[in-house]
Amino acid sequence: MHFALPPRKTSQPPPYVRSSRWSPLKAATAIRRQQRTLGLVIFGVILISFFLFLRGTNPSSSVERIPPGSPEVVIVTLLDDSLSKTYVERIKENRENYAARHGYKTFYPTTKDYDIGTSPKTWALIPALRHAQTLFRHSTFFWALSPHAVIMNPTLSLTSHVMEPRKLESLMLKDKPVVPPDSVIHTFSHLKGDKVDLVLTQDKEGLCQESFILRRGDWTNFFLDVWFDPLYRSYNFQKAEGHALEHIVQWHPTILTKLALIPLRKINAYTAEMESRGGKGTTIQDGDFVARAVECEKNANRDCEKEMEAWYLKWKADFGWKEG
Repeated sequence: MHFALPPRKTSQPPPYVRSSRWSPLKAATAIRRQQRTLGLVIFGVILISFFLFLRGTNPSSSVERIPPGSPEVVIVTLLDDSLSKTYVERIKENRENYAARHGYKTFYPTTKDYDIGTSPKTWALIPALRHAQTLFRHSTFFWALSPHAVIMNPTLSLTSHVMEPRKLESLMLKDKPVVPPDSVIHTFSHLKGDKVDLVLTQDKEGLCQESFILRRGDWTNFFLDVWFDPLYRSYNFQKAEGHALEHIVQWHPTILTKLALIPLRKINAYTAEMESRGGKGTTIQDGDFVARAVECEKNANRDCEKEMEAWYLKWKADFGWKEG
């Protein structure tokens, strides 16, 4: 029995037959609709890009509006119960006089205000600075100044003396070891003054955190959080928060990118010559901004209040204040 074979496929397929619903008019209409949609999308992208460009270049939209009367600078001095009442009053008088001259504000937290556990009490400076930023939400700069320092030349404003961008650029120590004498990590050589958020000084022994300046912002919050990390507080650094600071500015590039070192006497001149700290180059001279007694509180044979009394009285004599 034979079965019929299926028909053989032809090698010449029939010509393509268009759908009965297609027509040149419909095709042209569809193309125009697609072109119109594409044009609207492109126009929208250009409009959004232009708006973002304007926001980035217009200071009125990119810079926070600061309420009138807000202090540009807040001076933060951390106090301790070991200081006498008279000494604290003199510290405050010195700061208040300076702040009144320039429209600044002052803040005097104490070491007991913050829970730092068993860490040395000097660690309290870090939460004190965060506290100050909370109280003065529209201030730009926060100057951490040791209680064992006197502002000797109150005619100098902190902004014009240090923080004005061009002035700061002229002061910055560029491509310099962050921690002397031979740290492999150096300060940046191309950093602009308006990009600096942390201003420090250094002497021959290392960084100095007894007088430094912070610019308020997200970076500063990050910096203070890193510095106050429980791991560092529990590490038992020899110089507590001082050595922790030296560690993070060297090994955290995000922090180094916002750091500027300036000559020590600009905000932190020493009251006595100490060869181990740098000798005559670090000692206060006439007209200098600040006088500070170095590590007097760490030496049982020294009396901070006695050492600073002469400088306090000189400040009063030079600027016409009377005792009492």
